[in-house]
Amino acid sequence: MLNYVWLGLIVIALITAAINGKVPDVGTAAIAGAKTGVDISLGLIGIMALWLGIMRIAQEAGLINILARAIKPITKRLFKEIPHDHPAIGAMILNISANWLGLGNAATPFGIKAMEEMQKLNKSDDTASNSQVLFLAINTASITLIPATVIGVRVSAGSNDPFAIIGTTIFASASATVVGVSVALLLQKLPVFKKTDPALQANSEQESA
Repeated sequence: MLNYVWLGLIVIALITAAINGKVPDVGTAAIAGAKTGVDISLGLIGIMALWLGIMRIAQEAGLINILARAIKPITKRLFKEIPHDHPAIGAMILNISANWLGLGNAATPFGIKAMEEMQKLNKSDDTASNSQVLFLAINTASITLIPATVIGVRVSAGSNDPFAIIGTTIFASASATVVGVSVALLLQKLPVFKKTDPALQANSEQESA
């Protein structure tokens, strides 16, 4: 689908440029944009290697485990339908903690593991449970304390204060997380979504039997 979207954008741009007599300008801009992309990508290598190395050291030093212990009480309250000692809770906590530190590569396996463990508790094979939906909202919004990639891009672009983005990134990602969690908790209480709740359907089937 995305291929068609990009093709459509290119065709529209070329048609618009032809109508306005700007075809040479579009070609020049495309070449300049490609050059800028390469320059930024090369500039990211150094800062990303440095920062990911620091985060890896922090991970090995147990920083993720410290964060995990700090947010464990919150996950217990949010994911009430999952037993507190279930492996899914541990995987979710580690995923969230790694995302907070910008360790996307470390967070991904934990996220997959969390979903697999939650699916073992799910009564349906084709419908996500409330816990899975809530976790996906948290994982997608993902509070980011250290936006390493954005900082790297700003450094490559010659920003005078590349770290100025940290405060606004924390605020924006925290706001997105609050909204995502709130909407997920609200929607799961609506009758239209309760009808498809695997847990409620399983209970109804047991009562009928």
